[in-house]
Amino acid sequence: MSKKESGKAFDAKIFMRILGFAKSYRTHFIVATVAVIATAFLSAYRPYLLKEAVKDFTTNKNEDTLLYFTLLMLVVLIAEVLLQVLFIYFANWIGQHIIRDMRAKIFRHILQFKMSYFDTTSVGRLVTRVVSDIETIASSFSQGLFMIISDILKMVVVIVVMFFMNWQLALIALAVLPILIYATKLFQIAIKSTFQEVRTQVANLNGFVQERVTGMNIVQLFSREKIEYEKFMNINDKHKKAHIKAVWYYSIFFPVAEVLSSIAIGLLVWYGGLQSVNNVDVEPGEIMSFIMMTQMLFRPLRQIADKFNTLQMGIVSGERVFGVLDTQSSIDKNGTVFAENLQGKIEFKDVRFSYIKGEEVLKGVSLQVEKGQTIAIVGSTGAGKSTIINLINRFYEINSGEICVDGVSVKDYEITSLRNQIAIVLQDVFLFSDSILNNITLKNENTSFEEVEEAAKQIGIHDFIMTLPGGYHYNVKERGAMLSSGQRQLIAFLRAYVSKPSILILDEATSSVDSNAEQMIQYATDTITKGRTSIVIAHRLATIKMADKIIVMDKGLIVEEGTHQELLEKPDGYYKNLYDKQFSSVEAV
Repeated sequence: MSKKESGKAFDAKIFMRILGFAKSYRTHFIVATVAVIATAFLSAYRPYLLKEAVKDFTTNKNEDTLLYFTLLMLVVLIAEVLLQVLFIYFANWIGQHIIRDMRAKIFRHILQFKMSYFDTTSVGRLVTRVVSDIETIASSFSQGLFMIISDILKMVVVIVVMFFMNWQLALIALAVLPILIYATKLFQIAIKSTFQEVRTQVANLNGFVQERVTGMNIVQLFSREKIEYEKFMNINDKHKKAHIKAVWYYSIFFPVAEVLSSIAIGLLVWYGGLQSVNNVDVEPGEIMSFIMMTQMLFRPLRQIADKFNTLQMGIVSGERVFGVLDTQSSIDKNGTVFAENLQGKIEFKDVRFSYIKGEEVLKGVSLQVEKGQTIAIVGSTGAGKSTIINLINRFYEINSGEICVDGVSVKDYEITSLRNQIAIVLQDVFLFSDSILNNITLKNENTSFEEVEEAAKQIGIHDFIMTLPGGYHYNVKERGAMLSSGQRQLIAFLRAYVSKPSILILDEATSSVDSNAEQMIQYATDTITKGRTSIVIAHRLATIKMADKIIVMDKGLIVEEGTHQELLEKPDGYYKNLYDKQFSSVEAV
């Protein structure tokens, strides 16, 4: 949204987009609206009954008529309460259904984003958009929009009844109304920017806490508790100041509104009493009803300002939510070729790629992997090894060149079917807070427990799983915190194996495990790479030696390729120097 648009007291464009989600619930919307209208008329009818009751009793001294008016007012009040219950229920019902639909839409949209979007976007901010911002939008419907409609209708009906009963008293009661309306407008404009700042600080707070809790081991390992606490207090203080600024505007507006309301009532009493003294036809009941209607008129107007701010908070949150929904960061999914039972031949043809524009990570890479081959990619950090596997899966779009699988460009494949044929085991294994079984199958209904158990036996990790409490149903907690890094790697290997991929990618999958788990992982590696195309970002010596071909990368270029022995025979070769520095000591051990 432009600065001009976001500075408006009320953004109709955003409001209409939010309101568009209510179209599916027209019936409930109509019921709530009818209840609002009926409530407005009944609210204005009570002061009229009061006037008639006082008039009849003071004139005729008829107790039976007074009882009649009293019972009638009680019936009207009960009906008004029931309509209010109906209205509040349906207003909140619509609000909750709208946020369910919006939350589903934004989460579905986030699922389609490129990895580059998550590289530059705070997780805490996205959580704020999906959770608290959408909750605010719900409040803007139930506590904002419908309440404003209700109050405006009440005010309109009350004003009409006022002029119907006595136009002079009506003008007296409304004399200070323009001042209150102007004050309300100033209040709404001022509070809009304050709410934007509040939402920004909430997002900053969420992002900071999420990152520090996730990286708590680093915080404690490097004794950063005091520093991080001070940073948190700084952000927390900004959050407080944003809220206090909003409180300041409230503390000014509501006393002003209360004073103006009291002035209006005082003018009514003064003018009505003066008219009575001068024997003008102004009845006590009429003055009482006008005082009652003045309160009914000014109270909603004060509340409208507050409810309009609730609506504005929804608009501000809507801007943020639609900002995510309007972000076009998804991979082009126009591919029509369905990937099934791929042979696994992979080709890179002069591929150039950059994460940041103008800073190429791959500088014209060309390579070929034959069906069933295992290749190892080695090189220093930042050489472009992991980038290659990200591009095969189409996590990112290349700048130029072409990547083909079985002779077909990856852009021409239906992306879900392509990714279903590729399995990756990463160095940093991510596990969900769920059972081992669900982390392996990812709740794929086509993978049975028996298949998982048999696969675990084949790669040699069934016994390890059965040592855990509950076996395959053991809950590993958030990010697999209940397992060691080696155990998480074993689960990742099994997850890759049961997916029956045509292409397997191991991204330094054995670099951070202890010696006890290494033998199991090596056996699992040998089992799952057998008979399928495999790309290994190499770290361990045994992995490099077993490869059919080794590709050596440096600064985004392939500088050497060949078998382990061929590359060692090259005097002053890049691989030989790398091997001598990093691997000879390992081999000696």
